[in-house]
Amino acid sequence: MNPLWDTLFARHAGSDAPFLISPGGEATSYAAFLDRAGRMAGALEAIGLAPGDRLAAQVPKCADAIVLYAACAARGVVLLPLNTAYTAAELDYFVRDAGAAALVCDPADAEALRPLAEGAGARLETLGPDGAGTLPEGADRAAPAAPAEREEGDLAAFLYTSGTTGRSKGAMLTQGNLLSNARTLAAHWRFTPQDVLLHALPIFHTHGLFVAINTVLASGAAMVLFPRLDPPAMIEAMPRATTMMGVPTFYTRLLAEPGLGAAAKDMRLFVSGSAPLLPETHAAWEKATGHRILERYGMTETNMNTSNPYDGERRAGTVGMPLPGVELRVCAPGTVDELPAGETGVIEVRGPNVFAGYWNMPEKTAAELRPDGWFVTGDLGRVDADGYVSIVGRDKDLIISGGYNVYPREVEEVLDAQPGVAESAVVGAPHPDFGEGVVAVIVPEGGGPDMDALQEAVAAVLANYKRPRRYATAEALPRNTMGKVQKAELRRIHAAAFEAGAA
Repeated sequence: MNPLWDTLFARHAGSDAPFLISPGGEATSYAAFLDRAGRMAGALEAIGLAPGDRLAAQVPKCADAIVLYAACAARGVVLLPLNTAYTAAELDYFVRDAGAAALVCDPADAEALRPLAEGAGARLETLGPDGAGTLPEGADRAAPAAPAEREEGDLAAFLYTSGTTGRSKGAMLTQGNLLSNARTLAAHWRFTPQDVLLHALPIFHTHGLFVAINTVLASGAAMVLFPRLDPPAMIEAMPRATTMMGVPTFYTRLLAEPGLGAAAKDMRLFVSGSAPLLPETHAAWEKATGHRILERYGMTETNMNTSNPYDGERRAGTVGMPLPGVELRVCAPGTVDELPAGETGVIEVRGPNVFAGYWNMPEKTAAELRPDGWFVTGDLGRVDADGYVSIVGRDKDLIISGGYNVYPREVEEVLDAQPGVAESAVVGAPHPDFGEGVVAVIVPEGGGPDMDALQEAVAAVLANYKRPRRYATAEALPRNTMGKVQKAELRRIHAAAFEAGAA
């Protein structure tokens, strides 16, 4: 038995129904995809990967990247998907911390990453967007491998997350975690084999990989696979599709495209998540298309927790109600005292979607995952009298920009190391396209930093989405009597940083 493989993948054996569709319309059937996945699993077996081994993958979005996910499920290998924007310095931590047996990268990056893989004791393999690479070539030669014996409690993936300070944490997701969410979302969002999903999300985090792909697999639907966000191509494909999942950036970009209303008229569902959707975007989308966007709320550690209803009122500014099988409560900070409707506190969730804990971090796991199964999300929110959940902030200073998590301390450490910078503070400010944009406030010393050199230094070690989009200077950072920087005050001061006409 292999629950993940059997339930999501093997159930489509022999099906000629389309699964992956290129933007140009070329389709790969479920049967062809499964044959390829079985051979890729054979390639993983041939290079010595055993069930339970970790495979780190920083690969371009393409059909073979999804084949690799399926192959890991079949082989029982724990998949560690990594952001394609991560620098080598960032990758090194994840590969070492996970104890990855293999690192898979784009062939173009192989020589640059080979010393990293060798230093971490990981085998280096490659997979490119055009079918090139050592793993695709291995799959071409291999016979399909028999699925490994696994149980629902066995690990399926590590997704790394972190707080605003400290080391990144590997959230351990089990086969049961992924399956429970796939079944729930397919039912709750009414997916059927007749659906076609526009898939333009990246596949290195839970939204694009486990929410989108697993929901399609669980329902037998198809998806049009875009390498990246491409509004004109997505508008062109909409008449052939029925659903789309995206982050707020998708909706603001698509609203700027001519022909949106006509293209979207026969779509049945638009889902948004990973960052708050502004009320004005809700209104503009409904006016342009006649469709009300459905917002939901999830996390790396839990996949999806809540959703606005498919039938019924989809309330802007809320993330709906707990999904079937998921419990949600709002507690007074630092306690297990549940607060009444309307009061703000820390959101906790419990259910089969909640992860198994943080890899090699028992103390952190114990602090955030209670013995009775409640997970302390760290998000601040409230539940109204009708059961709708609103996220009102975070008890940490996490910034979510374009659906990606930005941890201020990581950016501040880079800035503080630059010449001419006495200290810095990084906060998020409302951004019309990305939900939040990164603002860096710098206290200069001496003659101050050379801004061109500073930005070059930041670009050398941080992924693009982490880099500040606005820089400001201050004589001193606001602090409380205990000496702690008052981030809330900085957010207030720079709240209009990205408004039209802001300097």
